Amino acid sequence: MVVGGTWAWGCLVEKGVDDAGTSTSSDSPTRRAVVRGRITMQEETVASVAANSLKKGDVLGTARYAGVQAAKEASSLLPLTTSIRVRSTSIEFLLGENTIDVEAVVECLDAHESPMPAFSAATVAVLTIYDMCKSADHTMVIGPVELLER
Repeated sequence: MVVGGTWAWGCLVEKGVDDAGTSTSSDSPTRRAVVRGRITMQEETVASVAANSLKKGDVLGTARYAGVQAAKEASSLLPLTTSIRVRSTSIEFLLGENTIDVEAVVECLDAHESPMPAFSAATVAVLTIYDMCKSADHTMVIGPVELLER
């Protein structure tokens, strides 16, 4: 099951809805990075996340929100990273039998360090899933987190 949405210029756009708010002028080049992170857990925990039945609430919605916030704050989270203007952040979840993959796609304006917000988004989203599921599953393992596209 794939669950996703895009954050663009301050509004969440659900997957499948026109994303007209992300257009920029042609003189603003964008850089794009794609990072995937994985968390492995018990099958029952993945099923609970998919059914939205954990007592902490909407795990994937909260993880998406946290990932978007992390992308926007990457320059303050990482030392020696210059200010990065994030144009849009898209976070999708792929639920496997005993894994949840988080794919973060971040577009930045004039940024040479575009992978940093994408790494921040994917990693914080995975950490949020871990945090919200830790009482239900003590076997979770995070990793790998890898750059797929730059």
